[in-house]
Amino acid sequence: MSKKEQLQKMKTAPGFIAALDQSGGSTPTALRHYGVTPDAWSNDEEMYAVVHAMRTRIMTSPAFAGDRILGAILFENTMDREVEGQPTPSYLWKVKKVVPFLKVDKGLADVVNGAQVMKPMPDLDSLLKKANAAGIFGTKMRSVIKEANPAGVKAVVDQQFEIGRRIVAAGLVPIIEPEVDIHCPDKAAAEDMLLAQIMKHLDSLNADESVMLKLTLPEKDNLYAPCIAHPNVVRVVALSGGYSREEANDRLSRQNGMVASFSRALAEGLGAQQSDKEFNATLDASIASIAAASNT
Repeated sequence: MSKKEQLQKMKTAPGFIAALDQSGGSTPTALRHYGVTPDAWSNDEEMYAVVHAMRTRIMTSPAFAGDRILGAILFENTMDREVEGQPTPSYLWKVKKVVPFLKVDKGLADVVNGAQVMKPMPDLDSLLKKANAAGIFGTKMRSVIKEANPAGVKAVVDQQFEIGRRIVAAGLVPIIEPEVDIHCPDKAAAEDMLLAQIMKHLDSLNADESVMLKLTLPEKDNLYAPCIAHPNVVRVVALSGGYSREEANDRLSRQNGMVASFSRALAEGLGAQQSDKEFNATLDASIASIAAASNT
């Protein structure tokens, strides 16, 4: 499993990243959208089995392949499971040519200065070791900015890059995700602050430290062009952040060089009750529209 080949793909290939990493808190919502109600499970273990079945259906669909999908972000529970008899990360890369990523954060702390940093990650080092052993290429971790507050924005970006550098040192490529809430009252101002903080940190990286960025679709088109052009940045991807797929695609198509990393927008319209033919056709149309918007 060549990291070099995977890095090359992440840097240059067309396509987008599929975010399949809803965790404990957001899983019931994801399943509800998919048409599976909470009476389908009686504990967490059963719930994760149900969600793994949904993700397996997506990953094994003929529509889901490396020609349009660059990578897939997995929840730890998904990394630990198998798809068609092999570990999920290995299935993704060997069978589908999709680069595997792992969500490593433990959720968000309470709001301070209009932002939510990440909760402590005491087991990060052992998780990174496990990820490396499983053939994972990179990681993802999310914080949220809810207001245009300089102190909050700085706290989020400082923490993201501090942990990001630890992930780089472990031999993985971190996706740094300081999300700006789409309901942020002065979203454009928050995004300007965010860009300034990100650039400061990117400029302080060593030549051999590579990161990716996952950012909310901005109010000002091509705001993040300096990030996309930065030599330490492998790729800049966009989160849909609660926008409908149509609006997310529309906004994304106006950002040159930014590609999608959608979760809810990817699974929109998929249902547990659909026949395979219907499911695959819906997923294919979804992937086609997101890939087209990413290819700008």
